[in-house]
Amino acid sequence: MSGIMPGMTRDAHGWVFTHDLDEFLTSAGDFLRSRPAAHTVALSVTDALRRRGPDVYGEDAPFFGRFADGDGDRENDGVGGVSAVLFHTPPYQLNVTDLPAEDVDALAARLADEGYSFPGVGGPVDTAAEFAAAWERHTGARAQLRRRERLYRLGTLTPPTPVPPGRARVAGESDHALVARWYSEFAGIFERNERQDPDRWAESRLAYGGVTLWETPDGTPVAMAGATPLIAGQIRVAPVYTPAPLRGRGYAGAATAEVSRAALATGADEVLLFTDLANPTSNGLYQRIGYRPVADFAVYDFVK
Repeated sequence: MSGIMPGMTRDAHGWVFTHDLDEFLTSAGDFLRSRPAAHTVALSVTDALRRRGPDVYGEDAPFFGRFADGDGDRENDGVGGVSAVLFHTPPYQLNVTDLPAEDVDALAARLADEGYSFPGVGGPVDTAAEFAAAWERHTGARAQLRRRERLYRLGTLTPPTPVPPGRARVAGESDHALVARWYSEFAGIFERNERQDPDRWAESRLAYGGVTLWETPDGTPVAMAGATPLIAGQIRVAPVYTPAPLRGRGYAGAATAEVSRAALATGADEVLLFTDLANPTSNGLYQRIGYRPVADFAVYDFVK
């Protein structure tokens, strides 16, 4: 699609902004699919908006942008003329893909001048840091690092040994209350400000078998591992949660290995997951299972 459609704006530096998800995916979808691991968050968020509606993350309309400064030459201008994207699903932070440092300040200035407001920013570690600093300069807000994450890709799956007693099973509708509660506990403990309504989250995940439980031999669930739908050949494992009294017994590792195996069985080319770099236990566990580092990301909060 070419030209500026209703509801779209373009600035002198090549950013095209829109609230139209279909227009955004038509224009930037090839770019997102060209690097599914690096763009896993954008792919999963836009997929959720497409499947579940524009209010899945909140009442305010999502906002999208693509950097399309060139003439569509794939060698020089990314994929189909797009070399970067951003999206904002209020009330959560702005998310930006990898962007050259010299373009970050112009983007922050444009967004600030037009009166946009964001609670924070997330993205590849350098781009996120540069945008946070630019936002401070242009708005007077103070940027505060919330967390640093590492994206991992599964290499050779190596289930942990010994396997704890019990088995894995895909959660069903009868597990709705448990899955919603554990999602809420996960979001609260790990300060996931991006949390969704627990019941809606559970309903969506259960609808496509997106939660695997590890249960003891007597059938008691003791851990869960979620997975996003297959998009652009990739599935991301998230979240992985074990209630505090049950940790240290291998349940999370067993659940993660099983959901990873199931992802491969569906035909995924890449199985991914994020870890908080402040948690050496989870980083060590996932590497033992077979996950290998891909890239680091960061999230900043903006405080006035």
